[in-house]
Amino acid sequence: MNFDRFPLDPRVRAGVDAAGYTTPTPIQAKALTDALAGRDVLGLAQTGTGKTAAFALPLLDRLVHGPRGHVRALVVAPTRELAEQIHDEIKKLGARTNLRSATVYGGVSKGPQERALKGRAEIIVACPGRLLDHLTSGVGSLARVEVLVLDEADHMFDMGFLPDLRRIVKAVPKEAQRLLFSATMPKEVRHLVEDMLTDPLRVEIAHSAPASTIEHALYPVHADRKQDLLEHLLDRSEVRSALVFTRTKQRAKRLAQRLDRKGYQVAEIQGNLSQSRRQQSLEGFKSGKYDVLVATDIAARGIDVTRVSHVINFDVPDTVDAYTHRIGRTGRAERSGDAVTLVTTEDLRQVRAIERTLSM
Repeated sequence: MNFDRFPLDPRVRAGVDAAGYTTPTPIQAKALTDALAGRDVLGLAQTGTGKTAAFALPLLDRLVHGPRGHVRALVVAPTRELAEQIHDEIKKLGARTNLRSATVYGGVSKGPQERALKGRAEIIVACPGRLLDHLTSGVGSLARVEVLVLDEADHMFDMGFLPDLRRIVKAVPKEAQRLLFSATMPKEVRHLVEDMLTDPLRVEIAHSAPASTIEHALYPVHADRKQDLLEHLLDRSEVRSALVFTRTKQRAKRLAQRLDRKGYQVAEIQGNLSQSRRQQSLEGFKSGKYDVLVATDIAARGIDVTRVSHVINFDVPDTVDAYTHRIGRTGRAERSGDAVTLVTTEDLRQVRAIERTLSM
């Protein structure tokens, strides 16, 4: 199967070809035909399944026909990093369409966002809080939006955005096409689906195992020796670039500071940092300026770095999905990678759950 089976506008298809996409992923294969026909879609899939293109291609195909100069599509995402990743994908796939995309989120200047909302962009990729700030101030309007996408709805619920999402949904015309994607379906998100979608196509991609190119290792350790063990692991010659996950923002900050004092080339990415600092950390890690990036789960959403040799779970993740998401940052593009988890006695129950679910 290839993308020839889908009735994509030649300008959109040119973007697909330029991006090097040849075979649709399962969620693309199942969703694209109906989404291109304008049907609402409920997609249940994890990060890394190709869901961005599953909603970006129908969005671009619809908008390439029609007027310019006002906001016609809105994509809502939980974090700034994910918003930027979606924005980049839309720009890549829509490079031949002349459609304009812009991001709207906190931590950066409002000026360019205001101009985008007033008509400088047809596609807005936004985080809920800053978008509502603009709309409440009378900047921009969603009254002419034709396509609304909510991505990672469960994580937006976890972050307390559900009331904001309901306000945004109400501001979009009822006749707009609506696409909602979520890895899980808690009851609050299920209620949002019932209120938001009309006769949706339901596409569910089963929980996928981690890439076969990833080697997994568990290291039992006393809680007060985790820092020493982490430094021992980082000193190994095979650790070329390491993404280290912590459970909280405060721990990420303290850990990065201690590693910096020990002489490691380290950066951090967590929610208390400004957007410019987060971007500097990410770009420095991508370029090789930093060998170690300390991150939290929420802040790491949207991180797409190909050459990560090791993912180290300094803290065991709370869920199996979080484990899969974390370690999916390594072993990419058929490269080998290592996933290391530091385990204390308090973590054993969660580790057993991960092992059972993933058949490790």
